[in-house]
Amino acid sequence: QVQLVESGGGLVQAGGSLRLSCAASGRTFSTYAMGWFRQAPGKEREFVVAITWSGGSTYYADSVKGRFTISRDDAKNTVYLQMNSLKPEDTAVYYCAATPKYVTLRLHAFDPGRYDYWGQGTQVTVSS
Repeated sequence: QVQLVESGGGLVQAGGSLRLSCAASGRTFSTYAMGWFRQAPGKEREFVVAITWSGGSTYYADSVKGRFTISRDDAKNTVYLQMNSLKPEDTAVYYCAATPKYVTLRLHAFDPGRYDYWGQGTQVTVSS
């Protein structure tokens, strides 16, 4: 069992930056690949970025490449999402999620159905 708690959301102007954190409970955090998804009002949840359990590979949605960076600190049981050059279209509730390391992230990172555990979400609002 893994419990996830996101933090770091807020209101920022376009072009600004935010860093989201996702703190995980449990001793098995290092055996999970982690992902970030987001959901805007009236839209489906969409994939943002994921990182393998080892931290050796990352996968980004085209819409955030070059602007967002995912990282993990297994000593702190935390995964981070650094968001730079934010745009109004980045406004959404951001969720972190965990999937077991045996899931082939290269094939399934984008599929929310592959993630077993989810946080409650944190709101990010980017004003124009």
